[in-house]
Amino acid sequence: MRPVAIVTGGSRGIGAACCLALAGEGFRIGLNYRSSGDEAEKILSACGPDGFLLKADLADIDQVEAMVKDIKTQAGRVDVLVNNAGYSINSTIFTMSMEEFDRQRSMMRGVWYLVKRVLRTMMFRQSSGKIINISSVTGHTGNPGQIPYTMEKSAMDALTKSLARELSGKNIQVNSVAPGFIDTEMTHILPEEIKDRILQSIPAGRMGKPEEVAEVVAFLAAKGSYINGTVIHVNGGMYGG
Repeated sequence: MRPVAIVTGGSRGIGAACCLALAGEGFRIGLNYRSSGDEAEKILSACGPDGFLLKADLADIDQVEAMVKDIKTQAGRVDVLVNNAGYSINSTIFTMSMEEFDRQRSMMRGVWYLVKRVLRTMMFRQSSGKIINISSVTGHTGNPGQIPYTMEKSAMDALTKSLARELSGKNIQVNSVAPGFIDTEMTHILPEEIKDRILQSIPAGRMGKPEEVAEVVAFLAAKGSYINGTVIHVNGGMYGG
């Protein structure tokens, strides 16, 4: 039986690259998506014949619960959970509404609940597992106009460190991968002057590729047995951690 990797937000960008990299390591892929079904199907078809789709908005706890039940039906196990799904509402503290803030906050709530439910399988059925949280360099450096987003990403790293300690001795590793300035849809919408300013702060002199983040995720999933409670930065040198 092939090990199973669940990737949230797996239809595009870093999530899609993680699906492909994990499939290359021999994992059966469960690809979660919220709305981009066509893209999700294309990525899944490239991951092998036995993958499965999981449609759910992680900001909705009922949908998360339904997804967990679907995972049980489709696979019966979770060897790796990659918490990648997320979005950013760009607005200053003066212009952001409470509804927008709560929408961003609900994503972290959904991640926490998904981890809570998946851990039951990892601990009591398998006695093993790996959780990989995709955070961000902005959770360490901050970013103007993205306060709730940076709060969420900082919380992902806090989740990693605290959960690794809670699960001490349980044969479950929890780590974060914190990407820097990566060439995805989220960065494409930035004005050129902002892109240029960010690039000047990167010693590598370029944006990263989603595949370069996925390489680290795949390593942690397939190997990395003595790496736990750690944040691994993938940012071309723009921030050292």
